[in-house]
Amino acid sequence: MNAGEGIERVGDALYIRGPITIANVEALLQQGSPLLQSGTIVDLSQVTDVDSSAVSLLLQWTRQAEGRGERLRIRNVHPNIRSLSVLYGVNDLLPIEQPTKASAS
Repeated sequence: MNAGEGIERVGDALYIRGPITIANVEALLQQGSPLLQSGTIVDLSQVTDVDSSAVSLLLQWTRQAEGRGERLRIRNVHPNIRSLSVLYGVNDLLPIEQPTKASAS
């Protein structure tokens, strides 16, 4: 990963910075998995590029959290992640927070 890319934990949130693609998804999985805690929010507002690996990453983190009886929430989702999750039929498996009217405008 390049400088300025990766994951930063701030309070209950994990902020993902940079792309989530096949080139870096394994590093993100390994970096993020130990940071998942009960009530963790995964914030994707600083994601710059995605491919289908992003959906796989979010599904894996969701399974890990659920396996420990914890709740994961995903917010500020890149539009391509939404499209890909619908295309693959997994959108109902991802705990994506719907944007509020204030943040959607």
